[in-house]
Amino acid sequence: MPLHTTHYCPCLRLAKHKAIIIVITSNRCKRLNRLGLHRLVLSKAGPKVFAVKPRNWSEKTHTFFKHCVNAGNVDACYTLGMIRFYCLENRGSGLSLMAKAAMKLHAPALYSLAVIQFNGSGGSKHDKDLRAGVALSARASLLGHIDALRELGHCLQDGYGVRQNVAEGRRMLVQANVRELAYLLREVTPSASDSLMLTWRTAVTCQRDVTALLSDYGYRIPVPEVQPVNRFLREWFESGKGKLEEGLRLCSHIGCGRPETRPHEFRRCSVCGKVNYCSRGCQAMDWKLKHKMECSPTEHYAEGGAGVDLNNEFAIPNDAV
Repeated sequence: MPLHTTHYCPCLRLAKHKAIIIVITSNRCKRLNRLGLHRLVLSKAGPKVFAVKPRNWSEKTHTFFKHCVNAGNVDACYTLGMIRFYCLENRGSGLSLMAKAAMKLHAPALYSLAVIQFNGSGGSKHDKDLRAGVALSARASLLGHIDALRELGHCLQDGYGVRQNVAEGRRMLVQANVRELAYLLREVTPSASDSLMLTWRTAVTCQRDVTALLSDYGYRIPVPEVQPVNRFLREWFESGKGKLEEGLRLCSHIGCGRPETRPHEFRRCSVCGKVNYCSRGCQAMDWKLKHKMECSPTEHYAEGGAGVDLNNEFAIPNDAV
């Protein structure tokens, strides 16, 4: 916010000089309220501004999101797009908003569109477009999206939507793990100048009861932070605010929250059939987080399982790739 603004707003001057946090409503400070709703401010709002809880979702919240979208905020486009597509079941508007964010090179939006294309979400299984999913994953991976890079690596390894290239697929999986490790080191050691602190922090991290493993290689890392919009999706359905139709399930990865839009849309574990995933990225993370310790064949699934599409499965991940 420009420095000269504080000259005209006593509340902002107080917050600046007294180093305190002040919550001001429009009745207390109309100038600040007008500044907060200025188009420029709304266009620059960060992702945490949109970390709303399902219990707080209302028409006013929806209106605020729309104001941010109209101001050109890409995070608002992505978040509202996900909410409309999966929670409010307004597929067309949701896709349009995510596409708007993707056109501005918003990596999570590109990857989310890739997941939709891989699954044919919002349509039938004949609406799947594997090539489009691969292309969107490739673009998101170039912007540094780790799950998109991992998805692309698996596609190349399996020849899924692209000509098979096992060596290149493995290289991309290695690169995804390197990026994941780099992210971990940044989280553990915010200041690289203090080697003693580095050693201490690393030791504490290793001693914690963490459940995640460095994907595809078996190294233990802290559980990744769930993104606000993914947390919103999961809480929306688990709280009962939104109801899934009979036969539909959420992606089993705790950090995802995407629901099926038709029965058997997501691919199931090829061994137990108890879990299902919207993507290979979610399967890989959940395998390392918990499913590796829980997975075992079941008699019901071994016999086929009523209504289960046995061709729509994910094989167990190989720890070495």
